[in-house]
Amino acid sequence: MTRRALELGTITALALGAMLAAMPAPVAGRSLSLNEAIEMSLRRNEGLVIDRESLASAKAAVRRAHGAYDPVLEGQGGWSRSTEPTVLYGSPLGVIAPEVETGDAAVSLRQLLPTGGALSLHAQGSRETVGEGLAFLSPAYRTQVGAQLRQPLLRDRNTDAARLSVRVARAGRAGAAASLRRSVSETVASVERAYWTLTEARLEVGVRQEAVDLAQSQLDETGHRVDIGEAPKTELAQPRAELERRRGDLFAAREALARAENALKLLILDGADDALWSEDLAPVETDDPEPAPVDVARALDHAFAQRPELDVAESVIERRRAEASYYQDGIWPRLDAVLRYDRFGLSGLAGSGGTLPPELDGRWDRSFDSLERGGYHAARVGVELQLPILNREARGNAAIARHAERQAAADAGRIKKQIRAEVLDATAAVETAGQRIEAARSGREAAEVQLAAERDRYDAGLSTNFLILTRQNDLSRARLDEISALTDYRTARTELARATGQLIEDRGIQLDDSSR
Repeated sequence: MTRRALELGTITALALGAMLAAMPAPVAGRSLSLNEAIEMSLRRNEGLVIDRESLASAKAAVRRAHGAYDPVLEGQGGWSRSTEPTVLYGSPLGVIAPEVETGDAAVSLRQLLPTGGALSLHAQGSRETVGEGLAFLSPAYRTQVGAQLRQPLLRDRNTDAARLSVRVARAGRAGAAASLRRSVSETVASVERAYWTLTEARLEVGVRQEAVDLAQSQLDETGHRVDIGEAPKTELAQPRAELERRRGDLFAAREALARAENALKLLILDGADDALWSEDLAPVETDDPEPAPVDVARALDHAFAQRPELDVAESVIERRRAEASYYQDGIWPRLDAVLRYDRFGLSGLAGSGGTLPPELDGRWDRSFDSLERGGYHAARVGVELQLPILNREARGNAAIARHAERQAAADAGRIKKQIRAEVLDATAAVETAGQRIEAARSGREAAEVQLAAERDRYDAGLSTNFLILTRQNDLSRARLDEISALTDYRTARTELARATGQLIEDRGIQLDDSSR
């Protein structure tokens, strides 16, 4: 190998190394964009499947709670025959056990009201036949229609069990929707961190490989000098030792690359038999971020308005508030107002020897006629009072519910403080990483100049292998520092978007998580 070829190889290696800080190492593999990785994780992540099912279950719970207000239709019918001993004035001589045959049917419709009251409509009819000479009508046709309204005046007036179930279910639905948003945000953040970590690991392998190539070049050039008598054989020891050390660093970097690749695959692949487990992943993002200042006040406002953790906490508070209201309402005595109105109809055939008014003589249709005329009716207005003595159970439940509500409010305050700290930490990390990028870039450029200068001194016989290898190590560290600064800035931006609750919106992710 000629001296000129060695110099050309060194210059080429330096030029390639300078490009590594700006773009991924050209390692073969399956190309993967950041958006594609995010999409795969959202489609295949088991935790998100669980959260989506939880949200669907919470929506079903709301529909179930509203089912308390579904009208209830009841119907019944029957037939009976009895022969019971009785003493009736005017009964035929010797008849003490007349035969009574009855057929009846009834239907009712009940509806729970949003006020806690209940409205019921009912109708019934019967046909009754009694032994001859023992009844005014036989057969007798009876009909009845009516309505009843029961309205709580104290207990259950503000909140009853049905309204509690609806409020709790709605709070659960809101909490499940917020939990899904939180899981999506955490998943996206994890994927982005893993993606940039993999990018950094691939770049580090490129830098380590370049360092090995430079050490090999230096060893070859030193061997050439030994061959032509310009250097003693002992000069080979240092570049050879440095070459083996750098190979060790390269092997460690390759292991770190494999671990980073597996970490990303764990987030985006669907099952252990996915074909991509056996392939290398090659990130293709090449953005060169430009650091920009962060408006801390605006970031905090966004966080307090958008973070799903606050919505989860609010859903817990709403549930505890509903329970506290329900149990506090339970301390009151039960006082219900009851309004009832009924109409009756009657018709039939006269018993033996009897005569009937024309409006009663007939069968079913005549009974409905009398029902429509309203000549027979009943109305009732009343109150019903239930007064538990001491009522310790209700008072204990109310106290427990109040304490639970205060605990939920305190937990929401803790979450707000945690969010504030996360936003402040994230803004500091973004600003620090942005500053590090410029410092690392300047350091790398200076290291390149120093290595070139030291190379010129070595060519002129004014430097040594030790100084050349030292400058090469300085350049490798400077490039790794620049790669690390870029990675830290990218992940810091991800963390800031997550901390402010904007990650889902910024990435254009649409969620069907309506809590309405």
